[in-house]
Amino acid sequence: MTVLFVCTGNTCRSPMAAALLRRALDKRGRADIIVESAGLAAGGSPASANAVEAMREWSLDIAGHRSRPVTPELLRRADVIAVMSPSHAMGVLSLGADPARLRVLHVPDPYGGDLDAYRRTRNVLEQAAEKLAEELCAPPAGAPE
Repeated sequence: MTVLFVCTGNTCRSPMAAALLRRALDKRGRADIIVESAGLAAGGSPASANAVEAMREWSLDIAGHRSRPVTPELLRRADVIAVMSPSHAMGVLSLGADPARLRVLHVPDPYGGDLDAYRRTRNVLEQAAEKLAEELCAPPAGAPE
């Protein structure tokens, strides 16, 4: 199973979301689930300084992250494509994403904001990551508990 987070530049929301989901899955013993991120307008930039700092406050290190563009291959490989906004949904659908695999998280863009804006975004993303981890780790419907 692969989860792909997509935002615009892949320097703020999607790498933060990926780190938060990885932590949530690790707490549940699910190292088998791959978590990736990409951006619709990404080009090798580092994670933004405020994103790095907001995550560092929670002992999560995204300092080595480099943005990468979303590709049709990444979209084909992903079982879940989690985008931050309806415009991102339109972007990935135009690249051939399967609508059945798409989830819109509705996370505002902190880009250009102060550290508090990034903290607010981190907190919203943590809630989304925890919810997604619960869904991914839940037994299939009808399975014995």
